Amino acid sequence: MEEKISFLINNREKLNFKEINEIVSSIEINKKNEILIREICNELLKDTRKNIILLREKILKRLDKYLKEVERVKNMYLFDKSYGDFKYVAGVDEVGRGPLAGPIVAAAVVLDLDDLNDLILEINDSKKLSEKKRKALSKIIKEKAVSYCICEASNNEIDEKGIAYCNNKVFLDSCNGLKVKPDLVLSDGYLIKNFNLLNKSVIKGDTKSASIACASIIAKVYRDELMEKYSVKYPSYDFKQNVGYGTQKHIEAIKKHGPCDIHRMTFLQNIIK
Repeated sequence: MEEKISFLINNREKLNFKEINEIVSSIEINKKNEILIREICNELLKDTRKNIILLREKILKRLDKYLKEVERVKNMYLFDKSYGDFKYVAGVDEVGRGPLAGPIVAAAVVLDLDDLNDLILEINDSKKLSEKKRKALSKIIKEKAVSYCICEASNNEIDEKGIAYCNNKVFLDSCNGLKVKPDLVLSDGYLIKNFNLLNKSVIKGDTKSASIACASIIAKVYRDELMEKYSVKYPSYDFKQNVGYGTQKHIEAIKKHGPCDIHRMTFLQNIIK
């Protein structure tokens, strides 16, 4: 990489826009390369060609965007660390509380909060991310997490014991299923009941806490992929698109075909009369 930069600096005047752009585009925007990128921009500042000026502005905008993202995610890690000097902090979140079909799923995640040089960038409330981004991040989170656990409660269990009970149960199960015992558990929205570990609730935790955001992402990817499999088994209900939620198309399908084996019957009382 340094050879490319040295070549660009020594030969800038001889290179055309395409050649310069190819060199610049091959350099990854990250913290490690920040100094090198600024060296390139300083060199391009000497160039009066309009397209080179625009290229330099584009590089600086990309770098600025990247640095702001690093700062945003760093603050999410620091938020988790702000509760005290704990070795292991877990974040737990659920997905699928409101759908008419399928399970409720929770995930618990423990991150290495001390390694601020290896942040998982772009983590956020899973609903704010594209499907493609969620899947990519889910893979990274599972690779980098100190520990993670995903648990679910079926539609039958929801009908039998209620959604509140099952929501709490999957929180408990995912936290208790971690390979490392957390010293603190941050839960999204409310405290976990009948829990014997230190627990703090965080309102809108998936936008504030790195651990909760990661839990939100892997839980949603797990459940969405499960509902996609169900869409093959039960093709009438459009589960791939609605993931069990009560869209107009889904409700019309229930009225036409009746419920299937994964519907929550207690959630259909106003639909099936």
